[in-house]
Amino acid sequence: MRRLEPARQRYAWGSTSAIPALLGRADDGDPWAEAWYGSHPAGPAQVTEGGVLSELIDAEPERLLGEDIIWRFGRRLPFLLKLIAPERPLSLQVHPSQTQAAEGYALEDEAGIALDHPSRNYKDTNHKPEMVLALTRFQAVAGFRAPRRAVEVLAGLDSALARRMRRTLRLNPTRYGIRQVFSDVVSAATRPSPQEIDELVTEITARFEAGTSPSLRVDSNVQKMAGTFPGDPGIAAALLLNPVTLQPGEALFVPAGSIHAYISGLGVEVMASSDNVLRAGLTAKHIDVPEMLACVDYVAAPPVRPAPEYLSRATRAYYAPVDDFELMVTTVVAADGRLPVPGRGPRILLAVEGAMTLVTQAGSQTLAQGEAVFVGADERGLSVEGEGTLIQADVP
Repeated sequence: MRRLEPARQRYAWGSTSAIPALLGRADDGDPWAEAWYGSHPAGPAQVTEGGVLSELIDAEPERLLGEDIIWRFGRRLPFLLKLIAPERPLSLQVHPSQTQAAEGYALEDEAGIALDHPSRNYKDTNHKPEMVLALTRFQAVAGFRAPRRAVEVLAGLDSALARRMRRTLRLNPTRYGIRQVFSDVVSAATRPSPQEIDELVTEITARFEAGTSPSLRVDSNVQKMAGTFPGDPGIAAALLLNPVTLQPGEALFVPAGSIHAYISGLGVEVMASSDNVLRAGLTAKHIDVPEMLACVDYVAAPPVRPAPEYLSRATRAYYAPVDDFELMVTTVVAADGRLPVPGRGPRILLAVEGAMTLVTQAGSQTLAQGEAVFVGADERGLSVEGEGTLIQADVP
């Protein structure tokens, strides 16, 4: 077992206090948007004994990853575990499929676009399905609503933009109507002006305050987005999406191609080890609308909310329909004694509450709230004792 120090990501949308409070650190006033526990080159976790996790794995992949992981994913850790703490809405974004990522990465390499250039879309060749588990109340938008539901949200709005969006969806209440409205809203040649967005926000705010909103969550999200990025076309695009509210212990899975944005809260996020993000709006970062539109899945569907599967009284698992990761939560009390922690292969474990001792055949480590360890595949069985809650990312 190796203790880990996360890589800090200071994105402007991040809370200054939520992650430091969990980790027991001082609030220095700067955003701490994400804490990365993994080996991705954009932010590898530090190993307390020295070096970074990616170097540790590169030195002994067979021992730390195991033959099965190397055969399936190559000589790399296939998942990335994060803490994420949005205080303001993230960009409206989508993640590419495996094929799209590989092709996009190769094309940008051929074009001579440096990996660290602001206009680079593809930072690696991997897809980026992800799952977030709420530690506090967590707000998001994810995936397209059914066209008739989007029309209901737009009902009663008289601005020119609202009327155009509503008319298109009524004439074509299918995925193609959704695609047309979404494309028109975010594309450079057809997107609404900041004044049109402001008019839309004004009438949405008015109905929200009057208590006549058809969806309080949708209208509340619009106001939050407008407060951060006034006049941004992404505000109108968000009217087409499902609002999501997670309570602590609830999860949301976001597959490749699903347009989404996290809005507020604190959560643990696990994903395929990738940093590929294609943005549609609500950001000052690079936006490549044609590339983003090519990656979007326009099928309307409810958000994917994985229900926990209880493997024992102490451990519940959140399974996603991908091979790269799974998430487990184990809660123990002192009276339990030592309990096994399900899982296999390389794992990363993060204590989010209490203090516990982890035991493998190679030794033991005590984890207090906010501390994390990497457990190599060669350590095999893992058990825990103490009192607290432990989150584990591993590979199915």
